[in-house]
Amino acid sequence: MTRIYLPATIAVLRELRDAGKYRAERAHAVTPGLREWYTEGDLEDLEYVAFTRAAQDSLWLLRADTAAPRRRAVVSADVADTEVSTTGGELGASDVSLLAPVSLSAVAAIHVDGAEAETDVTVAVGALSAASDGDADLQFIVESVEDHELEWYDPTELDQLLG
Repeated sequence: MTRIYLPATIAVLRELRDAGKYRAERAHAVTPGLREWYTEGDLEDLEYVAFTRAAQDSLWLLRADTAAPRRRAVVSADVADTEVSTTGGELGASDVSLLAPVSLSAVAAIHVDGAEAETDVTVAVGALSAASDGDADLQFIVESVEDHELEWYDPTELDQLLG
């Protein structure tokens, strides 16, 4: 089994609940490239890096879905090794390709920003393009959203979370 961290939005969580699965092309995980890059870290440290990168990618999903509430979300799931492919051997890479939909039954936890993060997430989403083009001030703004810890939910709480 491989633990993956799937970037998400509230709309993705609704689809996961309603369909019982969600089809995504990529996620993050502890890959050989990540292990090689971060040799000092233990598994928990490496998982945190992959999780954080998924949270960063959820900002891009929010940019694409202007109707979604401005909250980052990450779905932690355990999938069969055969359902994941490492996308590259780059040193430090955590990207993986998903070869099958992620089923709700595979979800170990759901992580979502609290309401207090919405303003900062909105600002970060607006700054993404310029930040990715190298604007240092806007990179700082985008990175500062990581000061908000995502809240943890058990998969059985998905209805309550979305309600």
